[in-house]
Order: sequence, then structure tokens, then C-alpha cells
Amino acid sequence: MSSGRLGCRVWQRVTASTKLITMGADATRALVTGGAGFIGSHVVEHLVADGARVTVVDDLSTGCLDNLGRVMARIDFDDRPLSALLAEPALVLDYDVIFHLAANAYIPPSVENPAFDFGLNLETTFRLLEVLRTAQRRPRLVNTSSAAVYGDPQRLPIQESDPTVPISPYGVGKLSAERYVAVYSQLYGIAASSVRLFSVYGPRQRKQVVYDLIDRLVRDPSRLDVIGDGTQERDFTYVEDVAAAMVLVSRQAPGAGEVFNVASGDTHSIAQLVGAICAAMELDPEIAYTGSVRPGDAERWSVDTSALAALGYEPRMSLIDGLRATWDWYRAERG
Repeated sequence: MSSGRLGCRVWQRVTASTKLITMGADATRALVTGGAGFIGSHVVEHLVADGARVTVVDDLSTGCLDNLGRVMARIDFDDRPLSALLAEPALVLDYDVIFHLAANAYIPPSVENPAFDFGLNLETTFRLLEVLRTAQRRPRLVNTSSAAVYGDPQRLPIQESDPTVPISPYGVGKLSAERYVAVYSQLYGIAASSVRLFSVYGPRQRKQVVYDLIDRLVRDPSRLDVIGDGTQERDFTYVEDVAAAMVLVSRQAPGAGEVFNVASGDTHSIAQLVGAICAAMELDPEIAYTGSVRPGDAERWSVDTSALAALGYEPRMSLIDGLRATWDWYRAERG
């Protein structure tokens, strides 16, 4: 049965805490909110591969159960909204680390409905922090933020200490959540860090620029219309590198409310991205640029990742190899 999204099944209800895991008592206990999502599912796989005991909380409003297909028999899954778990603090605190990815992950919905974005991103993060503040035993927290906090950057490459002037409600909410995380860490001793994710792509992402371009080329291999003029620049980061970076932050960062840019460190224009996608798909279409960009989108990003590199981070996937892997996944999903 299809839910209308590529590769996603309708899910009726999962019984929580089936305790299929038989790891030793010393294994890391990790809670991943939004763990059935694009990035969250890769974080879950990384943790399971490292021997962690993982619980995923995801109400599947945007997540997809098939994303967890490789590890479903080795994790605990709870399909309730995170807000329901926050009403029972004991269910949230029985972990060593929390990876907080449950959120609206895109700018356009925040422009269309700022109140929706506020409730899902900022308010939920605040409630999670309140649970941690009042607890005697506090898990470490890795909070997922976004490059959108920078808005149109005042200088390049972007460093964590640069001005944050978001230009979308999404960016404002992510920045506010970061600041709450930092203040709660400093005032109440919560070990916490935030990661600012740049243009993440890869298998299981069913929207955003890389997926959309591939999908449109499949529909019409002869012509491709592209938003903008092709000169917009982004740091495109493969999702498995992002997952590895988040786990690294959970283990190596000071946990004093600091933030880390998570990116590949390489900048490509949209025109270069389009060319690489066409090469991966072995197509030579006519390319037409619209000349206009979406409200709330910055024109150029290049990223300084030296703070993350100091923890031992080194991205492994090149853009062309990552696009080939994404194209392979797309074809497999379509059968």
C-alpha cells in the first residue's frame, strides 16, 4: 500500500518498546527523535552499526517506516508524537544521548505557515529542554539546527562565530532553539551541542534540490527547468557524512552549548550540480534557468568546517559519488 510518497508505506501503529535488542548493559543507549526521517534514519543506522541500543520516536507524519527497514529488527520504535513522550519524562530520560531531529526540516512551510514551524521546531525543543532541566540524570543532547540561521552570510566561508541574521521563520526558529540549548547548557549543566546542517542530500530524501532535479529528469530527459540562474552556490553534503558527524559530536564535543557547522567543505554552483547530476544519470538535456529564487533562500554559502574537523571529522563522499549513490537508490525505489 502506498502513502503517496515514493517508497513509503502506510503504518497503522507500532507497539513501543518491544525490547528486541540484546546488547550488553554497557552499550550506549540512544534516543533519536524523528528517527524515521531522511537524516534521522541514517543516524540510527550509524548508531546500530556501532553497537548502540537505539530507540526511535517518530509519529510518521513526515518520516517513513521503510527508511528503517535495514535495522527495524534491532531497534525499539515508538510511533507517538514527541509531545506525548515529553508528558512522561521518565520515557525520555532513560538514555545516554538524545539526537533531536523531530522538526519541520524545510524553509517553504515556515514561510507559508510560521505558527506551524514555531510549534514544531522551537516549542518542542523548549519542552525537551525543560524535561532535561528538571531531571537528576540528564542524557547528552545533540540538537539539529540549520545553515538557515545565517541568512545571507556577510562573509565567506561561514564560521560559527559569524553574525546570524535569518531571513525565514524557519531560520529564526532554529536560531532560537540553538540559543535555548546554549543557555540551558550553561545555566543548568545540560551537556548539549547543536549542529548546523547545510545542503544535505542522499538516499531517502524525497524532496529538495537533488531529488527534485533527478525526478524531473526522469519525467523529461530532454529538458530541465532550474530555479535561479545557476550561479547560486551551496555546500552539498552526503547524508552518511552528516550522520557520522552528529555521532562524533555526541562523543567528542564539550557539550557546553556550542554549535558546529556540518558540511563537506566544498562549494558547488547549482549549474555544477546540474551538470554532475546529468553526468550521473548519463543524460544531456536542454537546461533552462528561471532567473528567480524562492523567498527566504540565501544566494551563496561556503562553509568553514574547521571546528568539526578538530573533533576528527573528515567527509568521505565526493559530490559525484554521492549523486551516483542517490541515483542508484532512486532507481531501486522505483523498481
